[in-house]
Amino acid sequence: MANMKDIAQVALDAYKGRTAKYSTEQSLDSLRQALIKANNGSTTLDIRAIRDGECPGLFTLIETILSVTVVEGLQSDDFFNNFVEFANVAIGDKNLFEVEDSDLFTVSKAADGTQGIRRQRIGGVTTTSIPTTLHTVKIYEELSRVLAGEVDFNKFINKVAESVAKSLLDEVYAVFAGLTADQLGGAAYYVDTAGAYSEGTLLDMVGHLEAATGKTVTIIGTKKALRNLAPSIQGGDSKNDLYHLGYYGNFYGTETWALPQRHRTGTTTFIFPDNELWLVAGDPKFIKVVYEGDPYIIMGQPNTNGDLTQEYQYNDKYGVGVIVTGKTQGIGRYKFA
Repeated sequence: MANMKDIAQVALDAYKGRTAKYSTEQSLDSLRQALIKANNGSTTLDIRAIRDGECPGLFTLIETILSVTVVEGLQSDDFFNNFVEFANVAIGDKNLFEVEDSDLFTVSKAADGTQGIRRQRIGGVTTTSIPTTLHTVKIYEELSRVLAGEVDFNKFINKVAESVAKSLLDEVYAVFAGLTADQLGGAAYYVDTAGAYSEGTLLDMVGHLEAATGKTVTIIGTKKALRNLAPSIQGGDSKNDLYHLGYYGNFYGTETWALPQRHRTGTTTFIFPDNELWLVAGDPKFIKVVYEGDPYIIMGQPNTNGDLTQEYQYNDKYGVGVIVTGKTQGIGRYKFA
């Protein structure tokens, strides 16, 4: 069999519709042939052959392809790229993140020649980790149809990989939308939830965060939430922003960034409120995602199902959390009526 990584890349290229050496159809056929070879030369699944170990590498191939496409799906999301630090660790390894002490030294006044000054340690580092949890999706029949040539492989990839990526992104968005002071440790945290939208209140929050952290602030919200900045806009480039971006890209010198809205799983309810703005100072990647180990597939037994269908359970282990670096990061939350 060809190298697993090469086959996974063929799968990804076919899924994306971007193939350098072959057409998408040829790439899908090459991938299908690799699956057939791993399936003991058969175009259909033979449960006895798999049971008796005659199809080595078949599910390893599927697992490798899916692991590549799941991560690719995550990294194509703008929010994920801007606000998430991604780490992949082996099972049993410690997924430790180091947070440096950001306190400044106290400068004392003293007479000439004085050495009896209280000394201060250069700085310390604390470590923390993100708990991981197993996430699964169970499917049936699709793999048999793929091997028989009845379904394009990119459709199979789309159903499983996109489902896993969406589930993880939903967790990331939920963590961001539900940030609390307790999660931020010693980081600056300013909240205002009273009254109608006020430019003055928002400017005060920007000023407090920049003073507390020494870092530049970015204002984040949905396109609809950012439209509330309109009173500060007086034509010129701002009209171009509204026309091309759908929101105002700058608020009195502070950059804005639009959150791509999402539905809560299984509903048509938006995750992010349209009457709330978040302010981020310092490193924006305070949300951490840790993948632990490699994904794996568990094959079910058709004789245990009433309809004699074949099941496959895809398993991924990952965790999502918030880690901030003390006083060099800050978060503001402005909710208005």
